[in-house]
Amino acid sequence: MLLVLTNLPERAAAERLADLLVEKRLAACVNILAPCRSVYRWQGAVRHDEEHPLLIKTTAERYPALEQALRAGHPYELPEIIAVPIERGLPAYLQWVAAETKT
Repeated sequence: MLLVLTNLPERAAAERLADLLVEKRLAACVNILAPCRSVYRWQGAVRHDEEHPLLIKTTAERYPALEQALRAGHPYELPEIIAVPIERGLPAYLQWVAAETKT
């Protein structure tokens, strides 16, 4: 199991992407969090932008297709896509994630 993190600049874009990921069974669940302020350096300038974080629950097996969908549907030139392994969790929930991402 993986927890995949990304950020989008607009709530509507985050919702569209979340819907797509769940509909295509690339994610069992996507949490769209409250906007946050991101500070980062991009192309030589320090940026301060509002972003909408996504927490995406998926499996390692579905990750390649998930990453491809994120890259294709993401408005950023270089999107943040970070996958963190889930080492433990409620077994029934993890089974649900596996079932919801099967093709």
